[in-house]
Amino acid sequence: MHSPVRTRAARGAALALTAALALVACGEDEDSAGPPGESKPSASPATLTDPLTATFDGGLYLLDGESLEVAETIELPGFNRVNPAGDDTHMIVSTDAGFRVLDTSAKALTDIEFPGAEPGHVVRHADRTVLFTDGTGEVSVFDPADLAGGAKPDARTYTSKEPHHGVAIELENGELLTTLGNEETRTGVLVLDEDNKEIARNEDCPGVHGEAAAQGEAIAVGCEDGVLLYKDGDFTKVDAPDDYGRIGNQAGSDASPVLLGDYKTDPEAELERPERVSLIDTRSGELRLVDIGTSYSFRSLARGPHGEALVLGTDGAIHVIDPEKGEVVRKIPAVGEWTEPLDWQQPRPTLFVRDHTAYVSEPGERKLHAIDIELGEKQQSVTLPKETNELSGVVSGH
Repeated sequence: MHSPVRTRAARGAALALTAALALVACGEDEDSAGPPGESKPSASPATLTDPLTATFDGGLYLLDGESLEVAETIELPGFNRVNPAGDDTHMIVSTDAGFRVLDTSAKALTDIEFPGAEPGHVVRHADRTVLFTDGTGEVSVFDPADLAGGAKPDARTYTSKEPHHGVAIELENGELLTTLGNEETRTGVLVLDEDNKEIARNEDCPGVHGEAAAQGEAIAVGCEDGVLLYKDGDFTKVDAPDDYGRIGNQAGSDASPVLLGDYKTDPEAELERPERVSLIDTRSGELRLVDIGTSYSFRSLARGPHGEALVLGTDGAIHVIDPEKGEVVRKIPAVGEWTEPLDWQQPRPTLFVRDHTAYVSEPGERKLHAIDIELGEKQQSVTLPKETNELSGVVSGH
């Protein structure tokens, strides 16, 4: 079952209500400890500007996006991941037991949970937030504006035929694109109508992983031999120039019809450190490779406010790529040189972009930087109590 279709206007009004209902919380003494999932009080601004969340071993830092000051420390054991929930107040935290919702205005985890083993991808698109739980294959779709009421929102749900490391996205017209696979292999995607009835399928995407939406609602999922595009009800396979050309991570922008992806060519590598990225033109189906002259990680890809393709290299710079020209047009110094660790769960510099600001973590130095993308200058830098791992922030609208 799924929730009734709501108009975009109603969703916009609900998002505005979310902002109006933002609570003011007072900070307390940072040295006090609490049980798992509760906040460590800290001296902090009562109201946060553009909240950020960074994970560390054993918890979360909630930060002010302007000052970069730590506003709250939340104890939370295990390996946690963070994503925007889709409004200007909440974050989705992936924990050992499932997805939990963090209220940045109250500076605390809420009671809203989507339980399940191995919580995976969180996707925001078309005023919908979609959660994929790998251990069960369950997809949950909800309107992020509904989080404002403090109760778990009604969700459209779909359970994959078999559990797998998957991803799903709901389109403007209510179609749900979701991956096909099992614990051994992943083969492609299927598309469901609003009643969860299958209307399309394509299994020409071995190792399917990740998704991104480009201008014009062209949806791409990555394959081990290119990408699979879905637009206006039709599939288009974009082949990689190599027999094995894996594009497992992508970044899209409403301001550009060109998608940014990583690009790996060695299926036997324990950890491949590529120096080329892929650009996929969703209008022509053309795939181009750009050599940026340095390696990068899966947390290095982002898009700028005008559709620029941004890649944080291990040389410490943000490489700004013009997606139409297919070339690096400038480099922005961000952090010191770094090496990607073998274990994907280990900390490494992470790039998170919101509007005109690039936030870049530097775990080895326990630092966090805010950089003006157009000026190419650091606006703020802070040293944090512990080295951080993941980094994200609230992002309202899609």
